[in-house]
Amino acid sequence: MFMQSPQPNVAFPDQVAFHRTELAPILALYGRMVAAGEWRDYGISCLRDQAVFSVFQRTAENPLYRIEKRPKLRLRQGQYAVIGANGQVLKRGNDLRQVLRVLERKLIRIVD
Repeated sequence: MFMQSPQPNVAFPDQVAFHRTELAPILALYGRMVAAGEWRDYGISCLRDQAVFSVFQRTAENPLYRIEKRPKLRLRQGQYAVIGANGQVLKRGNDLRQVLRVLERKLIRIVD
């Protein structure tokens, strides 16, 4: 289902979703974080203007991180963003793998 855009011959989808190629690196990172004991649950929301992958430490809590896809921002700040629990933008850009690297740093721990 598509809605008509103001420009002729251009249609916008009714909702934004993650594509399989976008979910692969997100779920790979999620699996590594679960194995490390950092994350326990996730949720995916497909809304009209954005798709959100939320990461939880416990199901009943607010998300630790949100990975957002906003296609309308792809020509400005970048369509992907990682947002922290307090709403701060940790990283933004058009390359999803680059944006996810901010979370991969959480896996690196100092060993005494």
